[in-house]
Amino acid sequence: MSFFENHVFVCCNQRAEGEISCNSAGASDLLAYMKDRVKALGLAGEGRVRVNKAGCLGRCTEGPVIVVYPQETWYTFVDREDIDEIVDEHLVAGRVVERLKL
Repeated sequence: MSFFENHVFVCCNQRAEGEISCNSAGASDLLAYMKDRVKALGLAGEGRVRVNKAGCLGRCTEGPVIVVYPQETWYTFVDREDIDEIVDEHLVAGRVVERLKL
């Protein structure tokens, strides 16, 4: 069994100016928002949900990207509404968000 029910990795990789990267699309700000939201909902902690910053996850052209383990579900996102949907649907209700799935 996994240490966390859901372990979320948010790519915050920053490439050189002019190159596509998740952080250029605001990933770091949305990571902070997601962490705060997960904590506010009481989902954070051992056996629950962990949200981590990640380096390059290798899918820059589809980014910004998140991967949720242990389900191995990959998502793209662009704003707080997308993060809210991933938190509410995947992390709380256990349902994949098909419209954001990669």
